[in-house]
Amino acid sequence: MARTPYPRTDRELIRRIERSAGQRAGYKQLIRELGLGGGRERRLLLEQLARITARGELVKINNELWSLPSAVPEKTARAARNDSQITQQRATRDHLVAGRIDLHRDGYAFVRPGQGNDREEDIFIPPDELNGAMQGDEVLVDEAPRGRDGRRSGRVARVLTRRNPTVVGIFHYVRGRGQSGAWERAPLVNGDYVVPLDERMTQPILILDAAKIAMQPKTADRVLGEEAQAQQRHWSEELDPRRPLEGLAVDVEITAFPSAGRSAQGRILEVLGPPEAFGVDVEIIIRKHHLPYAFPENVLAEATAVAAEPVKAVGRRDFRDLPIVTIDGETARDFDDAVYVEPLANGNWQLQVHIADVSHYVRPGTALDLEARLRGTSVYFPDRAVPMLPQQLSSGACSLRPNEDRLVLSCVMEIDAHGEVQGYELCEGIIRSARRMTYTQVQAVLDGDDATRAELPALVPEFERMYELALKLNAKRRRRGSIDFDLPEPVIRFDPEGNMIAIVRSERGWAHRLIEEFMLSANECIAHWIEAQGVPGIYRVHEMPDPKRIVEFEETASQFGYSLGFSSLPVKRLQMKTDRRATRGAGRQAKTHEVAEAIPVTPRMYQRLAAKIEGKPEERILAYLMLRSLKQARYSEQNLGHFALASPCYTHFTSPIRRYPDLIVHRLLRDLLRAGAEPKGAPILSTEAQPWHDMTLAAPARHAESPRHEGDSGPIPKVELAAIATESSQAERRADDAEREVIEWKKIHFMENRVGEDFDAIILSCTKYGFFVELDDLFVEGLVPIGSLHDDRYFFRDTERQIVGARNGRVFKMGQRVHVLLDRIDRQQQRLQFALLDVNEPVAVSRKNPAKQKRTVEAKSRGKKAKGGRRKK
Repeated sequence: MARTPYPRTDRELIRRIERSAGQRAGYKQLIRELGLGGGRERRLLLEQLARITARGELVKINNELWSLPSAVPEKTARAARNDSQITQQRATRDHLVAGRIDLHRDGYAFVRPGQGNDREEDIFIPPDELNGAMQGDEVLVDEAPRGRDGRRSGRVARVLTRRNPTVVGIFHYVRGRGQSGAWERAPLVNGDYVVPLDERMTQPILILDAAKIAMQPKTADRVLGEEAQAQQRHWSEELDPRRPLEGLAVDVEITAFPSAGRSAQGRILEVLGPPEAFGVDVEIIIRKHHLPYAFPENVLAEATAVAAEPVKAVGRRDFRDLPIVTIDGETARDFDDAVYVEPLANGNWQLQVHIADVSHYVRPGTALDLEARLRGTSVYFPDRAVPMLPQQLSSGACSLRPNEDRLVLSCVMEIDAHGEVQGYELCEGIIRSARRMTYTQVQAVLDGDDATRAELPALVPEFERMYELALKLNAKRRRRGSIDFDLPEPVIRFDPEGNMIAIVRSERGWAHRLIEEFMLSANECIAHWIEAQGVPGIYRVHEMPDPKRIVEFEETASQFGYSLGFSSLPVKRLQMKTDRRATRGAGRQAKTHEVAEAIPVTPRMYQRLAAKIEGKPEERILAYLMLRSLKQARYSEQNLGHFALASPCYTHFTSPIRRYPDLIVHRLLRDLLRAGAEPKGAPILSTEAQPWHDMTLAAPARHAESPRHEGDSGPIPKVELAAIATESSQAERRADDAEREVIEWKKIHFMENRVGEDFDAIILSCTKYGFFVELDDLFVEGLVPIGSLHDDRYFFRDTERQIVGARNGRVFKMGQRVHVLLDRIDRQQQRLQFALLDVNEPVAVSRKNPAKQKRTVEAKSRGKKAKGGRRKK
């Protein structure tokens, strides 16, 4: 019997369920009908079903049965309490709230109500009321009446959707009597087990078939990661052959989720290797964040086939005679953008941005398309990447290699002396890159390096023109109010053997910036063009900051003598019912809360403050806090404007090799152009004096007025674009979290041999646990616990975000210089812990002790500094 292919689109899966008896289908039924193989395909099916259910296009009747909403009778709907939409309709009567659960390493949890619930406050879940929920699960909470403290609390009534089909952790064999560790003394542990590396998962996972995995390493049950394969011989020789898995990192498939009185059970899918071995840390993070890291065979076969197709120039504009170049980092392997600049006879400039035509190779509904949508984005780590597309395309047919014909989608812009776009044209093109340039080479040319300029005599004028145009585009954006946070990023350097030798700040010169300016201009043109067609599109949006965040930032910035420029912040004062109830009859006033109303903030306010702090010691801290006060950018089918760029209309078009939304934008362009849409666009002129809120309202209004925007008309239905936007935003967050965590792991590994050394540092933030510092020279952060300050009893003053001594009035605050010693490495929380060293420095006066004068005291730590920078215990 021929194997039925996996569903290619959500609509195909919905149609399959619609054709089933009663318009409902079970999980095992779908597996059987679709002929799905191993765990990966089944996980994809579950993720797809969960995604469709979240949109309301399917109803989950029970753990293994889905139905169309129209086929669910009332009595069945009442029984289906695990359907989030039905649950939220009954939440008022039944006190049921659906949301995502976040566990704490101490055992308790908080449930964050899902979208559509108008109650924003999180719900506290005690440790004994989790009902088997794991980190990240979608759950249904039975909310309890509020207590005297007014805090929301409840118990998990049911798990709606499991978000952890696999868990990565450290394997341990159960030991004999009297030899058990802390985990084995737990009442639920009665066999071999895995300790999850996610500290929020506080229960072990029992492994029932570890012997089979250990004794038969060559079977399909054991699949080694790439790095672990390279080191298998090395670490297998060091381990006791009777316990070959002890202490190794493994990836576990959950076969039985936890319940009251029973721990989770699982089977080992993959042995990664010792967690401290080179490369294994990245493999751990990849699996911890559930990043799809292996391409299925059918996807690879399809990529090989389409990559072998000959490049044809028929029907395309030919740019192959122009000296077009790519400019990327030294280690880049995929080149998806190329640029060219030339002056025009009328005194304006022509800017050509050519982007790899990935949509020519990745067609809608194919296996390649499904895999790319699942991944959403490429994920980049210091020593490797998890690409969105197979290498046959990402580094081959789609990569704009020098001296090779490549298909592109092109945006040709005319820009005047003020950096304003006077017009643009879109087309399908073909180019032949003249040279693959690096940022270092281009920066050397711009800096006047004689050797580099002599090596590239024909291209030097090209780069000088690019630099001149980039300056004009940047000046235009500044006039408009665009925010440019020049925050450094960590770069990890390795020696030829793969060992880390340094963590340094990234350098961002004009070689980087000119490419950024060109890409920003192209993205803006594409967004305006799609909007002008009056069809549904996908946009990159960045909404206005929340008033609460603005107020919090203003309070912090005022401590440094800065402000966004508000003369006064509009607030309204209110009292909570719980506060009034608690003070009733107590003879004291109920607490009054000040809540910020809508604040007329503009990007220019942020821009001006960024300019004021540039080059100042406090720039690093305030720029970071400004960034945190803003919302996260995301993808949306609605054009809501881009606050940080001060742009009323923006999208992502320039990286289709590594971002799925860019690929979708390419499809829109191709379909519209081939359907006869006018390829030329109108001028895009900056509106310097126009208020931000007017800019953001203008685009949707114009969009709604277009007669072609009625319904779902367009190359891609709006409902599908909305789903893609949501999925892509989630994939972006997942990739960012994984990349950030790997960097932290690398930093900790780099600092392992530096315990006991002392460093100069700056305080980044203060919390009730202590203050976080960043080392001056190493770009490494860590915590100085408040309990390690022994010269006084210190407490955290929340209103001023400072740590203050109760008797001596000493203050620790953001931006303060300190001298610290690396005390130890907290493995459980993957964090560096520092101690304050004995130094003489001025002491700030506590506001609660204004009579005290500034004086010099000795900052006592837990012990005196010994030779070599290490303290005596």
